[in-house]
Amino acid sequence: MKNLLEIATSQLGIKEVNGSENDQTIVSYAKSAGFEWVNNDDTPWCSIFINWCAKEAGLKRSNKLIARSWLTVGITVDYPEPGDLAIFSRGKTDSWQGYVGLFMGYDEEGERIYTLGANPGNQVSITAYPKSKLLGFRRLTIDKEYEIPNTTLRLGNTGEAVKSLQYCLRLLGFNPGTTDGVYGNRTVETIRNFQASGKLEINGIYCKNTAAYLTSALK
Repeated sequence: MKNLLEIATSQLGIKEVNGSENDQTIVSYAKSAGFEWVNNDDTPWCSIFINWCAKEAGLKRSNKLIARSWLTVGITVDYPEPGDLAIFSRGKTDSWQGYVGLFMGYDEEGERIYTLGANPGNQVSITAYPKSKLLGFRRLTIDKEYEIPNTTLRLGNTGEAVKSLQYCLRLLGFNPGTTDGVYGNRTVETIRNFQASGKLEINGIYCKNTAAYLTSALK
């Protein structure tokens, strides 16, 4: 399955139709994401678009049209990666209005955040938003419960248990690279960092003590 960023990037350039006509791709985003009552491309659709992308990627959704609804979906991240969500305020900070898109990076000064999403210019595009308007970054989780591996894993192992371990590490803000089910050097280094955070023996092996710490950290 493609990841969230790949799915969103493939839609760049999709644009509203001027006048009484509607772009049927935009309408289909709404229908597919569960917003059956949306029949035109005039409805603000930044949250519709992210709901659609999340569904296509098998990730949890807000199932709401309001951009700020994404502030309670997934997990909070302080150091976002491309493909994490960025939620901004529109108008007054304490209003209900907002914008949601996928984080792409900062400008050179670190004062503006490039975001891939829908609605700016009435299309799917990459737009810079002021950092001062940021409400938060979120990382979406898969639309099912995570499983904590209960077996010892080390460099060279492969399979679903390794994939589950990589996913759990990402939930906690660590970055083992692609969730590919391969216990490579990147996963070893991430486990070492995780072990260091819990003052465990640092050996890069997912063992009984590391599993217990992982279980505790995810509660």
